[in-house]
Amino acid sequence: MTLPVRPLNDPGQYDDLADQWWAPRGRFAMLHWIAAARARLVPPAEREGSLLLDLACGGGVLAPHLEGKGYRHVGLDLSPTALQIARAHGVQPVRGDVLHLPFADEVADVVVAGEVLEHVTEPLDLLGEAIRVLRPGGLLVLDTIAATRWGRFSAVTVAERLPAGPPRRLHDPALFVDRCELVDGARRCGVRLEVSGLRPSALDYLRWLVGRKPAVRMLPTRSTAGLFQAHGRKETR
Repeated sequence: MTLPVRPLNDPGQYDDLADQWWAPRGRFAMLHWIAAARARLVPPAEREGSLLLDLACGGGVLAPHLEGKGYRHVGLDLSPTALQIARAHGVQPVRGDVLHLPFADEVADVVVAGEVLEHVTEPLDLLGEAIRVLRPGGLLVLDTIAATRWGRFSAVTVAERLPAGPPRRLHDPALFVDRCELVDGARRCGVRLEVSGLRPSALDYLRWLVGRKPAVRMLPTRSTAGLFQAHGRKETR
């Protein structure tokens, strides 16, 4: 099947590749590995009925890593095909824009925004919306790509040419995220972020390539110059 050549950062690619969301060795395999690392930052729910909002949830790749943690998992995305797939994996789907969330203030116990900040022109607006809907004391979890030479080289020049890496032209390096601006923006909205880097285990990846491992661990690193995570709790009044 020949796919259309789309502009950089065109979200239509996710619809073109809808059959890849849960393909074990498909084009979105690395998103599953990153989702597992993201979920490690999410503790078990503190109360019955706790709400976790999963922004840009895609095909619901976070869902299996939240099993048993006790959250009502609501996923928001623009892609109708992705939302149908997410629903099949236990996510309550909501179609909407991450820059204009269709949720009331302070309704969520956890807000997760994984691999989406680098796809919007106004990441601080997304950040502000995520914190707006987060209750005081609630947890914000992010991961994205740093606006550095290493971020551009590792996420585009290298990763787009590797098995399990992102499809070509999915990212526009001009949208990669300034770490200092992100941390400062979150602080102004009442969340102090802790930031750390992420990288795939080289040994796991080699074993995955030859079919000896079903997935690859994403390991924490001191360097945040490429792929990085951030998390923090909203200040209480």
